[in-house]
Amino acid sequence: MNFALWMILVAILLPIITTGIAKWGAPGLDNNQPRIWQESLTGWRKRADWAHRNHFEALPGFAAAVLVATITHAPQGAINLWAGLWVLFRVLYTACYLTDRASLRSICWIAAFVCVIALFVIST
Repeated sequence: MNFALWMILVAILLPIITTGIAKWGAPGLDNNQPRIWQESLTGWRKRADWAHRNHFEALPGFAAAVLVATITHAPQGAINLWAGLWVLFRVLYTACYLTDRASLRSICWIAAFVCVIALFVIST
């Protein structure tokens, strides 16, 4: 399996990691009603939950872009580059979310979105 396809797996893991960050060591975790409990989170834990949700929103477009680039035989080096950059920007996005750097977080979000567009463009 090539690097870009491994990046899809990493993308699948990002929301799991961020919800783990939100829950790890948090007082009063109610795993019977986790969504209700997560609504009561504050601070960096709340932002980790929001990052978790956004990772799920970003995943389908990224996975589709990598798969389209792969099946259309776009240059593998370019696919790998854009997929790796997407993951990097999403990790930076998460760090910015956790540390409450909203403007920088938005820049990372936009950069990751540009990577998705680039994957579709190289597929043509």
